[in-house]
Amino acid sequence: MIRRQCLVTGASAGIGAACARIFASHRYNVILTARRTDRLEALAEEIGLRYGVETLAVAADLADSAAVDALLAEIAAHGLVVDALVNNAGYTLPGAYGASRWDDQRAMLQVMLVAVCELTHKALPGMVERGFGRIVNVASLAGLAPGAAGQTLYAAVKAFLVRFSESLHQETLDLGVHVSALCPGYTYSEFHDVNHSRADIARRVAPWRWLGPDEVAAAGYEAVEANRVLCVPGAPNKALAAAVKLLPEDWTMALMAREARAR
Repeated sequence: MIRRQCLVTGASAGIGAACARIFASHRYNVILTARRTDRLEALAEEIGLRYGVETLAVAADLADSAAVDALLAEIAAHGLVVDALVNNAGYTLPGAYGASRWDDQRAMLQVMLVAVCELTHKALPGMVERGFGRIVNVASLAGLAPGAAGQTLYAAVKAFLVRFSESLHQETLDLGVHVSALCPGYTYSEFHDVNHSRADIARRVAPWRWLGPDEVAAAGYEAVEANRVLCVPGAPNKALAAAVKLLPEDWTMALMAREARAR
């Protein structure tokens, strides 16, 4: 049996690793990419043994503008194509936008916006030609609400990913390509360790608001298979997303301002 291939970015931990496992559990071979080679190789071995699928680990730093072409060339050199794409790689930068270094903000945009668009643009024609494709863009609950102070570009990029996914979903409706924006809220992963905010977040956020990465990944897989363009996993997050739609803009802005003051 010829199996389809799923490429997952930011696959070394958290939601990315969980997405790789959920696609493998549904008989996809998986291509894993992230910066940490040791993590990737360990995960590739685990998935291969556990699910009996083929795996390929390709270390890449998507902050490098040449990384996407190099990654796709490596995939092609192994005689593989991308049938499913999970654009998961991402992080946030703490602190005020104006007080940050532009090089840091530029790198974040390269990873979370430019590389996402480039990978999607270059994988999409093959999906259309084969009449099959799955694209999951990992956005965030933050992309559905006004951005809070300290999340200036992060929230804006996640909002872009939601709109990008919605537009691409419409464009590919009759082409066999499914597109979904996955919008998790607080998720147990290394995300808050990278920007050194875990202690603060743990102090402020009630335990019932957190989900595990496996739960988030499973919801994303189910959504893209069903071709549901927007996926907000977890009842509390669904309630928050609905409230944001119903509340006046100035109310939600005030809520974001209060949250920023609490931080």
